[in-house]
Amino acid sequence: MEMPQYCLICIRRVCPCLIKPPPDAEPPAQKIEPSAPILTRPLPPLPEGHRYYVALYDYTARTDDDLSVRAGDKLEVLYKYTEEWWIVKALTGISANKQGYVPSNYVAPQESLDAEPWYFPDTKRADSEKLLLCDGNVHGAFLIRESESHRGELSLSVLDDGKVKHYKVLRNLDGEYCIAKNHTFRTLKDLVKHYSRDAGGLCVRLTTPCKKLQAPQTHGLSYDTVDKWEIDRKMIKLIRKLGNGQYGDVHEGLWNNTTPVAVKTPKPGTMDPKDFLREAAIMKKLRHPKLIQLYAVCTLEEPIYIITELMKNGSLLEYLRNDQGDKITLSDQIEMAAQVTSGMAYLEQQNYIHRDLAARNVLVGENNICKVADFGLTRVFLNDNDYEANENCKFPIKWTAPEVIHFKKCSIKSDVWSFGILLHEIMTFGQIPYPEMTNMEVVRMLSKGYRMSCPALCPDALYNIMKGCWKDEACDRPTFETLLWELEGFFDMDPTSYS
Repeated sequence: MEMPQYCLICIRRVCPCLIKPPPDAEPPAQKIEPSAPILTRPLPPLPEGHRYYVALYDYTARTDDDLSVRAGDKLEVLYKYTEEWWIVKALTGISANKQGYVPSNYVAPQESLDAEPWYFPDTKRADSEKLLLCDGNVHGAFLIRESESHRGELSLSVLDDGKVKHYKVLRNLDGEYCIAKNHTFRTLKDLVKHYSRDAGGLCVRLTTPCKKLQAPQTHGLSYDTVDKWEIDRKMIKLIRKLGNGQYGDVHEGLWNNTTPVAVKTPKPGTMDPKDFLREAAIMKKLRHPKLIQLYAVCTLEEPIYIITELMKNGSLLEYLRNDQGDKITLSDQIEMAAQVTSGMAYLEQQNYIHRDLAARNVLVGENNICKVADFGLTRVFLNDNDYEANENCKFPIKWTAPEVIHFKKCSIKSDVWSFGILLHEIMTFGQIPYPEMTNMEVVRMLSKGYRMSCPALCPDALYNIMKGCWKDEACDRPTFETLLWELEGFFDMDPTSYS
């Protein structure tokens, strides 16, 4: 069975059978939640397809029904409970001979290319360099990825004395792989084995696969919260306060004493639980690597808990202000902007509007991983009076497109305007937009055609992107798909630079 892609743009549920059928009864068609302990009775037959898998990432059990595994452990799939959570038996490793749930995007068929630790299919050239240059990779570390410049082809990226070099992996008419045309191999595994023994024309002999920096997000907190996401607040332990805003506080928390989460607690009375639940039902379905995942909610009493994935470095705004160019380079800034654009391009594709895109609503994890947060929540918090352009306005005037300020016309194109402001924040390390102006002055000057000037040390090409986002007519502004293409263009290299 083909594994789901890590982008998680299009995941469909399957109809699971009964996990624990009653005695002397055939499994009914509907799903019945299993009760612990699970797997005490024979499971339904496994559908046709792969049966033996390899763990790609470490996974630590979050519930009593889960199974802890480590990357490289061999697994036998017993039952595909949903498309996202499978029941497996560990054949090797720390949980050998035990059974339980694991997320399906943490495993790959044993004999597939995806199971190889050196295969990074959806990795761009610039990302491969960043990965290989991270701490923990040694001289000769390598990965094989899909080529950006020639779709359908592969590239080998190798770490050589602190620099990353790239080689095209060619394929001849017989389907054999090669780097040098006079030395071919039947499979990629054979190619890797050969160059692991002998550099044979490469800059260095291949040593160890590149380390994977981050495991993919699981679909929900566990197998039984995918659909049932109003959870008992007693399962949430608030550990420490991470920050506060005009709508409430954010805490680091722990779910089920196992899983770190972020918990947003809106101020009592700032949102209608019914309105929030309607919006959250949509937000729950929006899943992309560059969007913060909504895990669960607690709405039966005040304060409401909004439970999401945790990003260790907090908001992009504070992250930028704390750095001020000490470690963050221009390349990092462009990459951050591209990550935000990727998440917004997905929302654009889903016909969804953020309404409050700004550096404060982008969160940062390890290795400068950025994800868009709080999409959709503005619609729940704000009322019509919040759009008035006065000095005490709750609405973020300095990030807001003119058509929203004057006519309350929100669209994905007004999000594009806000992205231009966010890009300005990134390039100025968190400087407040229009620093010398009040809200009223900003509204008045924008109507006269005023736009912020180019930040210091900002390339003209990036400033041109900002100005494109700030065009008067919404229809003249670029799409997020176009913006992503333009930002990723900064990382494109001349294909002739390949070794």
